[in-house]
Amino acid sequence: MTLKEGQRVKLAADTRLTDSVEMSGLVAGFLSLAAGTEGTVERVVEHHHESDDVREYERLKSLLDAFGREMPTESRKQLEEKVGSLEPQWIAFQKQGPRVTVRVRFDNGFILDEAHEDVFTSA
Repeated sequence: MTLKEGQRVKLAADTRLTDSVEMSGLVAGFLSLAAGTEGTVERVVEHHHESDDVREYERLKSLLDAFGREMPTESRKQLEEKVGSLEPQWIAFQKQGPRVTVRVRFDNGFILDEAHEDVFTSA
């Protein structure tokens, strides 16, 4: 599901917000938001994490597409082999798609920032 700013959402599962809370040496518990807690999406951020191999594939593929016909045969062949060897990483990157995080302001006043979009459903 692709979330949008202003969209109403709810938590799909209980979400733990803190580690154990201690008071006077005793564990008092921890803070969680319950599944179904509703709020509004304030910000959506797409993160594109390209590996070095993906960036290299893009660079070499662009070079091959732009100048491949003009290159000496042996140089073009070497470049095609290198592009071919990086293609599996490129395909995996395309299938993965961008990672999307959101900032949600819940109706109870809590704010959850940099949360993965998959922990929410439409309200």
